[in-house]
Amino acid sequence: MDPRERFIGRDNELSRLKKFLSKKTASMIVVRGRRRIGKSRLIEELAKGTTFYSFAGLAPTKETTAQSQRDVFAAQLSAQTNLPEIKADDWSKLFQLLHEKTKQGRIVLLFDEISWMGAKDPDFLGKIKHAWDQSFKKNPNLVFVICGSASAWIEKNILSNTGFLGRISFTLTLEELNLKDCAQFWGDKLNNISPYEKFKLLSVTGGVPRYLEEIDPTVSAEENIAALCFRKGGILVDEFEHIFSNMFQRNTPLYRTIVKSLLNGPKQTVDISQACQVEITGLLSEYLEELSLCGFIKRDYTWNIKIGQDSRLSHYRLSDNYLRFYLRYIEKYKTKIDRGSYEFTSLATLPEWRIILGLQFENLVLNNRPYIQSSLNIRPEDIISDNPFFQRTTNTQPGCQIDYMIQTKFNTLYVCEIKFSKNPVGTEVIKEVQQKIDRLKRPKGFSCRPTLIHVNGVTNDLLDESYFANIIDFSQLLSERR
Repeated sequence: MDPRERFIGRDNELSRLKKFLSKKTASMIVVRGRRRIGKSRLIEELAKGTTFYSFAGLAPTKETTAQSQRDVFAAQLSAQTNLPEIKADDWSKLFQLLHEKTKQGRIVLLFDEISWMGAKDPDFLGKIKHAWDQSFKKNPNLVFVICGSASAWIEKNILSNTGFLGRISFTLTLEELNLKDCAQFWGDKLNNISPYEKFKLLSVTGGVPRYLEEIDPTVSAEENIAALCFRKGGILVDEFEHIFSNMFQRNTPLYRTIVKSLLNGPKQTVDISQACQVEITGLLSEYLEELSLCGFIKRDYTWNIKIGQDSRLSHYRLSDNYLRFYLRYIEKYKTKIDRGSYEFTSLATLPEWRIILGLQFENLVLNNRPYIQSSLNIRPEDIISDNPFFQRTTNTQPGCQIDYMIQTKFNTLYVCEIKFSKNPVGTEVIKEVQQKIDRLKRPKGFSCRPTLIHVNGVTNDLLDESYFANIIDFSQLLSERR
């Protein structure tokens, strides 16, 4: 079967959601995550075997009004319930009509892109709450799902809203697919394509299902990237504006400026402030928090090894592979692409591609930490902390930055070096890793186990050195058919 015609992955998420179908009371569930991550598709899968009603907000423009959102909702209601065309000037009327169709039976009800639906009406959320309390929750077999890409809006207006306190049964933040699930989008060509080629594509798409659906396994990674990113009409040419512009509570270029400051690697807040030429204030923190909630960046805390607690020090990392690729490369050639005059040849011709590819691979590895922990035979309950680790240079200690480190309750530090290379990794990596370990300030009695994570093999000379306690081949994740 064509991967685009079947539901791939999300086993854990689906299992957790299905438990609410067997409850004896109604449930209100919030699902959030970046656009194209598969939120509504997941709920469609959940709703199989039930009566399913789905409503989606209208993408906002300057002309969009509260009434136009109600009109779209009313049209969707008529289409799904065989009600006559409705002209409603009030959400309460629409919700009451919907309640009449959802009074009994196993029902899954989805409100998708909730921020679009209600942003222009200050009474919208209050009317949802009222409809839930007075009507919807009276059906014990109802699962009401609120979805949205504007995670910061959902956090402020629903999850942190006292009006919804005690009403939400479960909140799910949908992340990118793990690499085992990503591999399934190559279908029956999975084992004919090298992991290196698959990783090149994933360095652009990340684990975003909608992008992965566009992969053509019959052509090379370069040809796929050319079609998706560098030809007029390609899905990823204009995608940035679609996913980025309408997701924040303010219309300001500072969001883009912050993201651009992280293109070449992680930064502390002070460095972001300097790069963006803005003061370190509560406002900058709000912007960083909103970008984090939307899934575009991640805040990685370092920690105090001696006591095993997070430090106040942290780095922000651009965690969305597509965003980095767009801002680094597609945007640069956008006008030529729109004119049809840009000819993409290969990734290797893009400026500083090897450096960027390394950063993209790190994101993929950090999104698949359970695989690392399993490969090292580390139980989750034995982990005190795990994250990219760094220590600042002071008068008494040198600076140190480790791609990924795991600290266990057995006083063991797994120092992980992440290497993405076209060629097998050689012995030169040993000196690099040992220097980091030598600089690492650790208490007496702690063991360090150097670990290498790679994708395209290691040399025999490296193996002969027996330096690394563990060598993890991430290509295995992209070679297994489920």
